[in-house]
Amino acid sequence: FLIKQVKQIKMAPKKGTKQVTKVAKKADPLFPSRPKNFNIGGTIRPTKDLSRFVRWPKYVRIQRQRAVLYQRLKVPPSINQFTKTLSKNEAMTVFTLLNKYRPETSAAKKQRVKEAAAAAASGGKAPDRAVNQVKFGLKHITTLVEEKKATLVLIACDVDPLELVMWLPALCRKMDVPFMIVKDKARLGALVHQKTCAVAAITAVDKADQAQLDLLKNLALEKFNNNPDLVRKWGGGIMGLKTQAKLDKRAKAMAIEEAKKKASLGM
Repeated sequence: FLIKQVKQIKMAPKKGTKQVTKVAKKADPLFPSRPKNFNIGGTIRPTKDLSRFVRWPKYVRIQRQRAVLYQRLKVPPSINQFTKTLSKNEAMTVFTLLNKYRPETSAAKKQRVKEAAAAAASGGKAPDRAVNQVKFGLKHITTLVEEKKATLVLIACDVDPLELVMWLPALCRKMDVPFMIVKDKARLGALVHQKTCAVAAITAVDKADQAQLDLLKNLALEKFNNNPDLVRKWGGGIMGLKTQAKLDKRAKAMAIEEAKKKASLGM
């Protein structure tokens, strides 16, 4: 068989193009190239954020879905007002005052009762109970508000179910009792030696703290009792990023179409 040798014809370079000659890099003996192999049994893969692919527990999924639903759905003002809480600095001022009037613990009460019994047996004077204390408990606070004995009411923003305290702001407004919505039920619970607490209130304070209490009452009246936005403004109705982008695209297309119509009519 005859094998025809085909000569390779080199094409002439185009005009105006520079021929770039690649210079081969010399291997550095100090830092040799070590290519990574990500196959099985090879180099360890770099760490990634895999939280999106994790099968979270049911309670985590529910609370995340609830948070998204609260953004998407239209929330009526009576529920939406619980998202408008006191700021961090204001809340710190309130809790600093109420920390002075924390109720006694069960151990302290037991000791006081024991001392009172011993004093009664010996004919001495029983130890006095603290006059001004933070009151807590939903039924107790409701009674204090109805009788206008409460001077300042604190409501937790994350009570579950919310129906337990949803009516309380309206009652406080009707009875002219200053109230505040604060974060959160765990912090209120720590104030009264409980795990959580939905509502707390103070009826009176010492003379030294009366001026501070008056300032807080004025703040509560301004931000919550006499604030018309809390009663009128709806919440939610915030769409996701994809839906927002779709709506923006649709609005732009409609604006272009409208401009074309006006141009055709000579307006």
